[in-house]
Amino acid sequence: MATSGQAALTTPRRAVAEARRVVVKIGSSSLTTRAGGIDADRIDALVDALAARRRADETQLVLVSSGAIAAGLAPLGLRHRPRDLATQQAAASVGQMLLVSRYAASFARYGLTVGQVLLTGEDVVRRAHYRNAKRNFERLLDLGVVPVVNENDAVATDEIRFGDNDRLAALVAHLLHADALLLLSDVDGLYDGDPRKPGTRLISEVTGDADLEGVVAGKRGSGVGTGGMASKVDAAQVATSAGVHVVLTSAAHAGAALAGEQVGTHFTPTGRRLPTRLLWLRHATTPRGRLYLDDGAVAAVVGRRASLLSAGVTAVEGDFVAGDPVDLVNAAGTTVARGVVAYDATELPPLLGKSTTALGPRHRREVIHRDDLALL
Repeated sequence: MATSGQAALTTPRRAVAEARRVVVKIGSSSLTTRAGGIDADRIDALVDALAARRRADETQLVLVSSGAIAAGLAPLGLRHRPRDLATQQAAASVGQMLLVSRYAASFARYGLTVGQVLLTGEDVVRRAHYRNAKRNFERLLDLGVVPVVNENDAVATDEIRFGDNDRLAALVAHLLHADALLLLSDVDGLYDGDPRKPGTRLISEVTGDADLEGVVAGKRGSGVGTGGMASKVDAAQVATSAGVHVVLTSAAHAGAALAGEQVGTHFTPTGRRLPTRLLWLRHATTPRGRLYLDDGAVAAVVGRRASLLSAGVTAVEGDFVAGDPVDLVNAAGTTVARGVVAYDATELPPLLGKSTTALGPRHRREVIHRDDLALL
């Protein structure tokens, strides 16, 4: 629902102001102190902006919040973000409870209820998990709940080491068919250089890759988070390629960005929605192995989007089980696709190079079905 002040908005910004479903992501440095621990005033300021948008036009909001590990540092007496996985998980276990409790108290000031949703890439790549995750989100939103989403750091392994919540937010926006994604940090937008240096320019609009040429999106962290401007640009490109409007700005400008005002950097959608599972498969999974293909199989998978059959597989690498993501590699060693494999690694070697008709009944299925393949 547009307000009277939106008549002067540019068309791209109006799309954000009129969005009916919005995913908002905020980073650790915008929620916690440098030493760790939750900054209650910052959380209240963010919730004030979100609640104002919610009350103005009943926009459905999903909040993807970093900060669990950072919030757990002070209670555990840790002075810096730990490097070892076990301590990271311990900090996340403590911090996630504190973080969501603080959100619940802050949203309650406006009569709003929050619900915690913890995700890993596997939750949306595997079919049954994907259906459950989407159904849970939709029901929470139907009930008027504000889902607070984080990666499941307390039990994750690769997710903590390599994942980031910017990308998670982009994928959640696609999963929920959101109209807009707001990426909030301690920087007010994307600059064409180091924003601390004189003469750098804020890039107000990004309509495609050409607008990013020569832009250095370096990693500049606070010591408590894992993301950086590069991860935000990457997330924006993932979301816009799926038809979602994106605004990248500082947490202080959250309300203005939601209102469609000229703050931060707006990324215009560049593509149409893809099947959600394939988007997650491409961007949110760590392959558990590799399948090497002959030229015919590469042509079939990449050129004709066909399923992968055992006849075209020349070698197997890795320790995986049926349902795991694996990379598909051509004869030159280049990864051309990623897919959800239908066999365990130990089952495949006797099947390699054999046509489907030459196999027994229990092995006459595709190694990877075309619906479970994402080209890279």
